[in-house]
Formats: sequence, structure tokens, C-alpha cells
Amino acid sequence: MEKPFVLHMLTTAKNLSPFDVNMAIDAGWIAPIPYSYVEASEVRGLVQDVIFSRSAKGLKSTGIFIGGRDTKEAMDMLKTAKNSMVPPFEVSVFADPSGAFTTAAGMVAVAEREIINKFNLPSLKSLNVLILGGTGPVGQVAAVIAAQAGANVKLVGRQLEKAQRIADLCNQEFGKGEINIEAGVDAEKGEYIKTTDIVFATGAAGIELLSAELIASAPQLKVAADVNAVPPAGIANLDPFHDGTPIEGSKSGAVGIGALAIGNVKYQAQNRLLKKMIETDEAIYLNFEDAFELAREYVKSKN
Repeated sequence: MEKPFVLHMLTTAKNLSPFDVNMAIDAGWIAPIPYSYVEASEVRGLVQDVIFSRSAKGLKSTGIFIGGRDTKEAMDMLKTAKNSMVPPFEVSVFADPSGAFTTAAGMVAVAEREIINKFNLPSLKSLNVLILGGTGPVGQVAAVIAAQAGANVKLVGRQLEKAQRIADLCNQEFGKGEINIEAGVDAEKGEYIKTTDIVFATGAAGIELLSAELIASAPQLKVAADVNAVPPAGIANLDPFHDGTPIEGSKSGAVGIGALAIGNVKYQAQNRLLKKMIETDEAIYLNFEDAFELAREYVKSKN
């Protein structure tokens, strides 16, 4: 008798995201089992309870998902989970805290599509990317993905000290010292926008981060993307349905990408990663780099 597909879903928060539970079930995981308030010190024990409760063959229908709200904590837990395996007792693990990995992957992939299709550029390489509200999970990951794709990235927050701390985290922890994300402060975005090619609004819902005046003052702006679906928009004159649509008031001919267009690619990336865990014959460990790879593949398939 084949074992049912069981996904053990860990979160450091009070509640596991219902979004992630639905995604897991729709991808084919029959039994998503939540674990709340998980501490880093508990991961090893939980993982080993998972792997030693089934035969090596039965573990092919077993997986672990890491949620929570903190990107570094999720990556550390992913690493701990991997180091806790005892081959051949090993299962696949997928980290996506607050959906930040797949959301950021979707946003950067769609922006890259517009750069290639609308502006006839080969890639994000050497383009200037401004990330507003960048100290949160989505902003952090979008910064790393864009920098790894060759862009010059400035991560902006309300306080320069915090923005610098997050930029350093992104460069060293997530970028492995191979990228150089710069920090910026929100009060100076009027100057930054003058040399910006792509802007990502990744702040809290219902807060306008980029005004119509700033859009009009951006001479080389090409793409503006906003993950916020709650009015008012994070970027003026951009709504959730924008999908490569020209932005009203942009003198440079910039196009906008709204939350629903980003969400569609995010959904596809997360769905495919969850399915990949089911389909693989060997344990895999999935993070934002894998999410971006699948988001890119999906976007290219729709061109």
C-alpha cells in the first residue's frame, strides 16, 4: 500500500498561513500538518521524527515546508533541516516565509519579461533597481534576486541604519558575499528615482511609496511593480490589474505590473515547487533561487 502524501508545515508564527495550506493541497499533498510557534532549536528533533517514522521508500511521499515571517530564520531552518537528515532517511524541504520567496521571484521575473519584450534589452544586467519598502521580507528577497541577475540594487527604508543592516544581511547571508546591494533612505527617493530603471514597491499594504510627481520626474524609468493589492496603491496610477500596461503620467514610457499579475506568477512558482517535491526521486532543498528559476520558466512559456 502506497503511503499518503504528508507535508509537515513548520512556522514560527502563531498560525500557519491558510494560503500555504491550500497551495499544498492543490499541488497534491493530501495531509498538510501544521506546527506552530516552532523554535529554531526544535527543527532538528522535528525533522528526525519525520524521517524515522517511515521507511526510506515511504519518505518519497513525505516533505517539510518552512513558513514563518523572517527570511534569515527560514533559511537557517532550511539549513538545519538539511543537516538533520540521515541518508537514506531524507525528505525534501521547501522554505517560503510569508510567501516572500515566491512573491519576490514572481515580481522580478515579470519585470525582466517587460525589460526584454518592451525595451529590447537582453536582461537586468547593469540596470538600476530601486526597492521601496525594501526592509521587509519581499523587498529583501527581490533585492537579492535582482542583484544576482546583474542589476545595481538600492534597498530603501525609512531609516538608513536599518536599511543598511538589511542590505548587509542580503549581501552576506543570502548573496554569499557575491553581490553588493546598497542601502538608501526614503527621504532621498526623489534623487534616486532620477537614475532608476526599475522600481519595486514592497512596503506595507495601503501606503503610497511612489507618487505621480516622482513617476513624472523619472527620465529613464522603464518598469514599476507593486505587490500591494490594497488601496491606495503603492505606486500612483498603478492598479493590481496592470500587466505591462503603460503608467499614466510617465514621461519615459514606463509600464506597470500590479499585484494580481505578480500573484499569478507567484502562484505558479509555488505550485510547481510543491509538485516538484512530490515528483522528485531524491530529496531537494528549495529556496528563493529555485522559485526564481521556475518563475522565469513560467513567464517565458507564456511569451
